[in-house]
Amino acid sequence: MPPAIETNDLVKEYGELRALSGLDLTVEEGEFFGLLGPNGAGKTTFINILVGLVRKTGGEAHVFGHDVESEYQQARDAIGIAPQEFNVDRFFPIREVLMHKAGYHGIPTEVAAERADDALRRVGIYDKRNERFDWLSGGMKRRLLLARALVTEPDLLILDEPTAGVDVQLRHDLWELVTELNEEGTTILLTTHYIEEAERLCDRVAILNEGRKVTVATPDELKTRGTDTVSLTVEPTPETTPALGPYAHEISQSGDRLEVKVDNGSRITPQMLNDLEAAGYAITDLEITRTSLEEIFVDLTRQADRTVTRSGESESAESTEPREQEGVV
Repeated sequence: MPPAIETNDLVKEYGELRALSGLDLTVEEGEFFGLLGPNGAGKTTFINILVGLVRKTGGEAHVFGHDVESEYQQARDAIGIAPQEFNVDRFFPIREVLMHKAGYHGIPTEVAAERADDALRRVGIYDKRNERFDWLSGGMKRRLLLARALVTEPDLLILDEPTAGVDVQLRHDLWELVTELNEEGTTILLTTHYIEEAERLCDRVAILNEGRKVTVATPDELKTRGTDTVSLTVEPTPETTPALGPYAHEISQSGDRLEVKVDNGSRITPQMLNDLEAAGYAITDLEITRTSLEEIFVDLTRQADRTVTRSGESESAESTEPREQEGVV
């Protein structure tokens, strides 16, 4: 089977602005894949190209092997998208909204009705099926967007900031639901600003910045790129900062307290304790602080910003691109 998403040298330009710059990205079938990046990274442009709202300037983009432009219908029928913005027809009961969505994809009326009911039950708002969109609470509106994405039973579910602005309980409900969908075989592409969300849900994440791919890795792999801090209390109080091996990138001392920056605290600490004991110190307290995924994300995007600035190629800004949103369908 071809990958769920595959892009090669994907480029999108808006005049002199470059929103995507040679993006190569592969999402395998069945993955829960996260797309992270600051505002202006190109995430929305990337999604809009996949669903046919934006035409690429160059390169290739495929969904389950279907070219998103020359085979638009096949590619689009495989995708369900829950956008960040509320873009629902407000003049019909929400059950009819879902039926209309199914109808646009060629699903017969009777089947569309069954799927609409199933989707509303799955997201927990079936009892609101005869109400209009404007009568729903903010959390119910967010659930409706997900139901609309599910009504076509997509192979690829795209979630664009699905928990933005929702309360903690709804966020955890949505996490549980999308995890179930992924376990049932649905490929999921998630964009989010919540690092905790990506860490909890995603098999792999791609970090974008200025329209470029910074890295692709699992959350655990990303964490290994950070620097851990090993904090120790030693006796007697050192008169000068103890000398340690090359594994210690930085050592700071405050009284009898040492803080040592290392690449892998769990692996390095035993050697560090041996070295300190050999130097005549007893360790009375020890704490290892691991670098968070959020800290690594900030550091990687900061490094990417410096690279772009040096090369003079800071051309893209997602936040300034035309806002081409998904229509009612």
